[in-house]
Amino acid sequence: MSCRHLAGHRGHPAGSRPPPRPAQTSPFSETRPMRILIVSQYFWPENFRINDLAAGLVQRGHEVTVLTGVPNYPEGRVIPKHGPFRSETHLGITIKRVPLIPRGNSGALRLALNYASFAVTASCFGPLVCRGAFDLVFVFEPSPVTVGIPAIVLKKLKRVPLFFWVQDLWPESLLATGAITSPRILSGVGKLVTLIYRYCDLILVQSSAFIPPVHDRGVQRGRIVYFPNSVEAVYRPRPTGDNGEAPVPLPTGFRIMFAGNIGAAQDFETVLKAAERLRGYADIHWIVLGDGRMRNWVQDEVKRLRLEESVHLLGKYPMEEIPRFLWHADALLVTLRSDSVFALTIPGKLQSYLACGRPIVGALDGESARIIRESGAGVAVPAGDATALADAVLDLYQRPEAERIELGVRGEQYCASHFSRGSLLDQLEALMREACRAN
Repeated sequence: MSCRHLAGHRGHPAGSRPPPRPAQTSPFSETRPMRILIVSQYFWPENFRINDLAAGLVQRGHEVTVLTGVPNYPEGRVIPKHGPFRSETHLGITIKRVPLIPRGNSGALRLALNYASFAVTASCFGPLVCRGAFDLVFVFEPSPVTVGIPAIVLKKLKRVPLFFWVQDLWPESLLATGAITSPRILSGVGKLVTLIYRYCDLILVQSSAFIPPVHDRGVQRGRIVYFPNSVEAVYRPRPTGDNGEAPVPLPTGFRIMFAGNIGAAQDFETVLKAAERLRGYADIHWIVLGDGRMRNWVQDEVKRLRLEESVHLLGKYPMEEIPRFLWHADALLVTLRSDSVFALTIPGKLQSYLACGRPIVGALDGESARIIRESGAGVAVPAGDATALADAVLDLYQRPEAERIELGVRGEQYCASHFSRGSLLDQLEALMREACRAN
């Protein structure tokens, strides 16, 4: 029996033409713009670092599409004009939104539903709203890690590499914040994390201290890359000759300022204890910018402790206005709870503080404390130590202004050397092109 006759029994009749082969994708070009699909539960108008990274990639000529949910962070309410299944454009970025259950009051059950709903709707509707070809899927993962589920679906359908940018370690951060304490549930989440990591071509970590925990989940060291948060362009030292006021009037005196999420991880109990210890210094003012699930508790505690004259909750402002507040601070405050997982992380506000050229006081451990000390930008004390925090603030308060200015300059220089937006985008582009070329 001839080979031709044998072929006739393997899928097409003898003598007929075989079906045409699928068209082969042309080899990846090193010069053409990349088509990047970002999967993130949070995106503009919510204020997260992924906004600036996406804009930076567009500025470099790449085509960026973001699959995200309807914005509801941190207020817990959906913004109607950004509803689901609408295609939006922001700074050249194409945004595709899917429905989710809003965070509400950020209780444990509501957060779980919020996280799970995005994982489900993005997995189901993502392939429908994100049609066409892409070169790479990129995941932004603060919390929740479940954002990786729809990304894996899209990786499989699009047959492209998957990058996973780890901002929070799960399940460690769940235990650290007290969100989940059940060993059984934590074990299940840990297995999910291991599974998600297994499907990733490259895992980027925002802190070098994240590398061992990720490696311990079976990820080869060569698939883990330290990729810290960079600084958005709006964060910079106060321009020379700028004598403008802050967006709203600020109290006169020594201003120690906090900007960011007011949550369990930020340990405001320690902050308020420190403020109470310095109650006798009437011109020391603790100014808090931001919102979050602990804001009402902080507000109630300020009243209970009768700290209204020294602790000022100014609420949430657009990111573009935050530097105009920070420029008027005498010191910038960053805090994290005392926990082994928080000792590994670097809160994004630290880079922003460094870039603004103001002295920093931190009540935290590990990597963040190391950066503050290594940069020479300020003072770091142990997490949870209210007495040490109060002493550090008093130390900066009593220093000559020239010394505080010098601390800020050191921080600015350190930021330029270690967290430059341009350098980090260069690194990310190179990693993406290498992965696309190898795919």
